[in-house]
Amino acid sequence: MDPTRAFVKTVKRVVVKVGTAVVTRSDGRLALGRLGGLCEQLKELNTRGYEVILVTSGAVGLGRQRLRYRRLANSSFSDLQNPQYELDGKACAAVGQSSLMALYDIMFSQLDVTSSQLLVNDGFFRDTDFRKQLTDTVHSLLSLRVIPIFNENDAVSTRKAPYEDSSGIFWDNDSLAGLLALELKADLLVLLSDVEGLYSGPPSDPKSKLIHTYVKEKHQTEITFGDKSRLGRGGMTAKVNAAVCAAYSGTPVIITSGYTNDNIMRVLQGERIGTVFHKDAHLWTSLKEVTAHEMAVAARDSSRKLQILNSEERRKILLDVADALEENESMIRIENAADVADAEEAGYERSLISRLTLRPEKIASLVKSVRKLADMEEPIGQILKRTELADKLILEKISCPLGVLLVIFESRPDALVQIAALAIRSGNGLVLKGGKEAKRSNAALHKVITSAIPDKVGETLIGLVTSREAIPDLLKLDDVIDLVVPRGSNKLVSQIKDTTKIPVLGHADGICHVYVDKAANIDVAKQIVRDAKTDYPAACNAMETLLVHKDLSGNNGLGELVAELQREGVQLYGGPRASALLKIDEAKSLHMEYGSLACTIEIVDDVFAAIDHIHENGSSHTDCIVTEDREVAETFLRQVDSAAVFHNASTRFCDGARFGLGAEVGISTSRIHARGPVGVEGLLTNRWLLRGNGQVVDGDRNVTYLHKELPVQA
Repeated sequence: MDPTRAFVKTVKRVVVKVGTAVVTRSDGRLALGRLGGLCEQLKELNTRGYEVILVTSGAVGLGRQRLRYRRLANSSFSDLQNPQYELDGKACAAVGQSSLMALYDIMFSQLDVTSSQLLVNDGFFRDTDFRKQLTDTVHSLLSLRVIPIFNENDAVSTRKAPYEDSSGIFWDNDSLAGLLALELKADLLVLLSDVEGLYSGPPSDPKSKLIHTYVKEKHQTEITFGDKSRLGRGGMTAKVNAAVCAAYSGTPVIITSGYTNDNIMRVLQGERIGTVFHKDAHLWTSLKEVTAHEMAVAARDSSRKLQILNSEERRKILLDVADALEENESMIRIENAADVADAEEAGYERSLISRLTLRPEKIASLVKSVRKLADMEEPIGQILKRTELADKLILEKISCPLGVLLVIFESRPDALVQIAALAIRSGNGLVLKGGKEAKRSNAALHKVITSAIPDKVGETLIGLVTSREAIPDLLKLDDVIDLVVPRGSNKLVSQIKDTTKIPVLGHADGICHVYVDKAANIDVAKQIVRDAKTDYPAACNAMETLLVHKDLSGNNGLGELVAELQREGVQLYGGPRASALLKIDEAKSLHMEYGSLACTIEIVDDVFAAIDHIHENGSSHTDCIVTEDREVAETFLRQVDSAAVFHNASTRFCDGARFGLGAEVGISTSRIHARGPVGVEGLLTNRWLLRGNGQVVDGDRNVTYLHKELPVQA
């Protein structure tokens, strides 16, 4: 739990305020999906024993939309030709309030929750008896597990300018929520907005940063606000005013997005989302974390210092990293064991726990790969091409680092070591975000590795982000971060690709095929199939689909392959033909990544049918043919359009270390820049150096171009 959110552990009574921009869509109609998600969250809180009070906006907007429709339905053609007058806000409130409450009642009833309506005006709160009766009524409702729903009664408000006058006890539903939180002694007030929280500038500006903790003494003079809410009356200014008032009177406040269906639950779990307002916030400055932008900029600056070093100095850093890993193995394994124990207690799948565990042989392998990288040929500053453009005008194309890498990975702490070593060898800055299930392991490994980086480069070369809430900020940094490498589930990779302008390198699926041809040596085939599936079932290069030539179903070849897999405990699912023949369950999809001891098996007519199947159902990762027919093998190798295509070899060979790359940052199935296992070379780009002797273009009148290729060594 983030230390600035530790107070949520003691929360019992919570006031939730939902704004008009959350309740309604941009066209003024109700956002039923968001309302449904809100009600489901409140029901869950109610079930868990929280006392929930809801303050809702939206009645005026809903009433306006309904009255406009009614007026349109009753208008003559001539009426429609005249400009429409503005509807009375109080009438809109009266109509909309009943509709809004009816909707809440229906939704909560479907969830077996009882709700109640309380309409109030600011004048009521000047009456001491009213305030006491209000408190008693709410306490009675909460004791019955009823959710009170508050709204200002705009229909009978006596203020002449209810949307402007701020002289009352409250002047909008944000301040009403703040007042109720104090009056009812709530432990927390959650203000749901149409943005993630309070930003340092306009949320649409990529340079604006989410402020996780509001410090009045600092932010009150630094931040200015833009327009009011598009539909309601307050917007962010009203929310901040209400939040400051409530927080400094004793009720903590969090402003977060109401567009995400689980944000209230995440707030109460202590996740670092939204902006927190707390009377002790000024005391938390020592807990301040480096922002995502600051971390990325620091990594870039350190990478430039790293590039200045000579080759031997960079090599020594890697050797020091390898030594540090060996010297601290005991500490690393203790931290990793704690992660594994937590994962087992949480009931994580065996495949994830397997990826999470750092066994002695795994650490030894990592140390070996780091030393191998250190001994590789220097990759930076290599002259790739030299050309004499004109007399004494020499152009060189040289290798150079990409800049700053953002690598987001899930449950494999060993990936942190590989990626960090590759970044150092290639001269890149690095920002890492590992999975929460490996947080202790990642922190330990990061500390060990950065301790080996000399001060003249700086440990900020490699930054480690510890909260997933920082990821959206990182993905906005296209002015600092040059490449994003996601390593994890299909969902993770797809989400990242959809939410960033930064180039993304990786693969969403690892659906690898092994095709056993009719001319295969069946013993070789059994060996390859067994290894490809069972050596490490959770790996992205493990076999997920076995394709078998139809002739093998008639000579027991298919039976031997099936028996081999079943002996290893592999659960088999069939394609249409195989499931009918073998009497096994049909696979839910032929595009299936199991990541466990399970796979799909299907029968195909020939190598061309196998190729078609792979192109239609594969993921362009790694595919293999087993055959003794060289002509068929060459057809497969030439025509299968995947990052790696093998003949008579297990798909598990598709790995940076096994390819001799030292390590890999990931495996790419894209066709731009790098493809397959991505080692040092895939983390480099090039730049051009031109050495002249005072030459000018001058319209090319006095330039004689030679374009003569020169040896790369001067």
